[in-house]
Amino acid sequence: QVQLVESGGGLVQTGGSLRLSCAASGFTFRSYVMGWFRQAPGKEREFVAAISKSGGSRAYVDSVQGRFTISRDNAKNTVALQMNSLAPEDTAVYYCAARPLFDSDYLRASEYDYWGQGTQVTVTS
Repeated sequence: QVQLVESGGGLVQTGGSLRLSCAASGFTFRSYVMGWFRQAPGKEREFVAAISKSGGSRAYVDSVQGRFTISRDNAKNTVALQMNSLAPEDTAVYYCAARPLFDSDYLRASEYDYWGQGTQVTVTS
């Protein structure tokens, strides 16, 4: 069965760092673009970052550019999100997701095939 399992969420202070990880199984990981999305209570799911199949191309939403870094290890079937200089606005449930193509639809949550259960990130002021 396909599984994406996030870990690494928690409570941190403003300016702190956190590293999220996502372990994938049940599909050919290296053949999928991987993305991170987040959702705060009462808000729509928001694109955060994506990485190409080989890891050679990365994309970020403007609000996290320069603070967050997405990476992947195809030998271990994992994708990570390093989050630095965290702010209260980053508080949300963070989700790992997968899709087969890295085209213009990478920004859209509805275009991803597989999703993890999410991990909570809370940043205190």
